[in-house]
Amino acid sequence: MTSIVFMGTPQFAAPILSSLIAQGYDVKAVVTQPDRRVGRKKVLTPTPVKQVALEHDLLVLQPQKLSGSPEMEQIIALEPDLIITAAYGQFLPTKLLAAAQIAAINVHGSLLPKYRGGAPIQYAIKNGDPTTGVTIMYMVKEMDAGDMLAKVELPIGATDDAGTMFEKLSLAGRDLLNETLPKLIAGEITPVAQDPALVTFSPTIQPAEEELHLSQTAQELDWQIRALRPAPGAYFADFKGKRMKLWDIQPLAETTDLAAGQVVEVTKKGLKIAAADQTVYAIQELQPAGKPKMAIQAYLNGMGQGLKVGQQVITDEK
Repeated sequence: MTSIVFMGTPQFAAPILSSLIAQGYDVKAVVTQPDRRVGRKKVLTPTPVKQVALEHDLLVLQPQKLSGSPEMEQIIALEPDLIITAAYGQFLPTKLLAAAQIAAINVHGSLLPKYRGGAPIQYAIKNGDPTTGVTIMYMVKEMDAGDMLAKVELPIGATDDAGTMFEKLSLAGRDLLNETLPKLIAGEITPVAQDPALVTFSPTIQPAEEELHLSQTAQELDWQIRALRPAPGAYFADFKGKRMKLWDIQPLAETTDLAAGQVVEVTKKGLKIAAADQTVYAIQELQPAGKPKMAIQAYLNGMGQGLKVGQQVITDEK
């Protein structure tokens, strides 16, 4: 029976681990990030991967820092046939990679060599890519740079966001891994090197990238909002003088001569705003600072009363 050490953390990785268990592989240990405090009440919460591992009475290791840790030595001593990672969240030292008797491989949420790094799904949506996918590749010391073993491509729909694509790609990665492992174990795969000329990066989303700007078109705003949904969300720093998160907008097939940030149309049920390059979008859901999310109609019936066509409701913070 092929033995595996599985390393992953978020929900993206949980179905992949569940499938390995169901397929009958010998999962010697599960390595995941330490429990974190979640929500307003700061409840100490295990990672989704840990929850799956505990349901199956598997050994769980949670080093704060993997390199040089006793947990790493414990993994090496297990001498697993395979080390499989999926959104684990830490670099694996070369010494650990070498412990895999057959291979150390990674399930990565992009079509490599595009979008190496920690936020490939968000970047694909933010950049307006029509498709994305999953790549399974050998792990090497350089981030996401190993030779590729298999790929699968998925479309990004007009309403998809990071949440929906995480779920779709997780299941696609699970299925691709199921197809790939028997061939890898049997030595029937010819790896393909990544083309260095095509490499792009997707570093972890930083707080500054959550801010929306008047220089963006309606479509670019929509891409950014969906890339950062369901978390952390995207906002205008100055919407009627306060921060405003936009959770859902609809780019429209109409143009305007009004300046970006001005009201194009306001009714009891809808609000259209001008964006860059004469584009227009309708706000569907938003969240004023200190308030819960609300549909645009609820906003217009309350805090948004009195808005007028031509009014400059959004400005770029100076």
